[in-house]
Amino acid sequence: MHDSKRAIRVCDFDNSARHRWDAFVADCPDATFFHRSGWKKVIEETLGHQTHFLFAEDTDGAIVGVLPLVFIRSALFGRSLSSTAFCVYGGPAVSVPRAAEVLTARAIELGEQLGVDYIEYRSRQANQVGWQRKSSLYATFRKAIDPDPEKNLLAVPRKQRAMVRKGIALGLVSQIDVDTKRLHPIYAESVRNLGTPVFPKRYFAALHWEFGEACDVLTIEHRGRAVGSVMNFYFRNEVLPYYGGGTRDARELAANDFMYWEVMRRAAARGYGLFDFGRSKIGTGAFKFKTHWGFDPEPLDYEYHLVRGTQLPDVNPLNPKFKLWIDAWKRLPLPVANLIGPWIARNLG
Repeated sequence: MHDSKRAIRVCDFDNSARHRWDAFVADCPDATFFHRSGWKKVIEETLGHQTHFLFAEDTDGAIVGVLPLVFIRSALFGRSLSSTAFCVYGGPAVSVPRAAEVLTARAIELGEQLGVDYIEYRSRQANQVGWQRKSSLYATFRKAIDPDPEKNLLAVPRKQRAMVRKGIALGLVSQIDVDTKRLHPIYAESVRNLGTPVFPKRYFAALHWEFGEACDVLTIEHRGRAVGSVMNFYFRNEVLPYYGGGTRDARELAANDFMYWEVMRRAAARGYGLFDFGRSKIGTGAFKFKTHWGFDPEPLDYEYHLVRGTQLPDVNPLNPKFKLWIDAWKRLPLPVANLIGPWIARNLG
C-alpha cells in the first residue's frame, strides 16, 4: 500500500511509459477504457488536437495515477481541456488520493497556460471539491450479463425482446468485419439523420488498428446487404458498443435491436460479464431506447473548473441555439455532410 504522505511527482507521458501506463489502467478500479494511452495517438494523428497525458509517480517510480487531457482550440466553441475529449468517461484514475490532488493541480496550471475557458472531467462519480457539476445532461447504462444467452434474452423486457426476435425471424445475421469500411458509411448516414456531423474515416480506422483485440466491428446483414454496424470496445470484464448506426431500412428490419443483442450475445459467449450501453442525453430517443432494454440510467456527474470562462459550457444538441443548425444538417445531401462534417466534428470534443 502506498503512503499518501510520500512525495508524488507529475510526469508527461512519452512512449517509454506506455506499458506502465496501460498496466496501471488495467488494474486501477477508477480507470476505464477511455484512460488507455492509445487515445493519445489516435486523437493527435486523426483529429489534430494537442494532448497532455499526465501520470503521477511515487518515489519508487511506481505510477499511482493517470489523467489523459485533450486540448481543443476551436473558433466555433472556444478552448477547453477535457479528460477525456471524444470519450464518455474520464477524470483522474488513481490508486492513492494524493495523486488526484497533484494531477488536478497540474491540470489547472496547464489550463491557465493554454488560456482555456474551462477544464472538464467526464467522471462517472463527482469527487472534485469546489468544481461545478452537470448532473442532468447525460446518463450512462451499465448492466451485468449472464453466460447463458437465454437468460440474457429473458432479462430484456417483453416488447424489446419481441424486436430482437423480429430481427432473427427476418433472417438478419451478424459478422465481425476485418476493417471499418462498412461501418463508416452506415454510421455517417445515421448521425446525419440525427443532425450530427461525422468523424473522418481515418479516425475509425485508427481506433480499430490501435486497440487491436480490444476493439472490433460487428456488422448486420440482411440478404447479404449491410444494414447496421457498430464499433465495440472491450475492457476488463466489460463490452462497450460505442459508435453504431443503421441504414434507412434498419428500423423496419429491427436491425439496431438485433445488432445490440448480437453484441451482448457474442460478448457473453466470450466471457464478458458487463454490458456498458454508453451515455445518452437524458430524455432523448437514445435514452428511451436503452431503458427499453431494462437498463437503469446512472446520471453522469461531469465536473468543470472555469478558467477564463464565466459560465458552464453548453455545447450539445439540446441547446436551443443549435436547433436551426441541426435541422438544416439533417437535410444536407449525405456526400456534402460527409465532406464538411469531419472538420466540425473534430471541434466538438
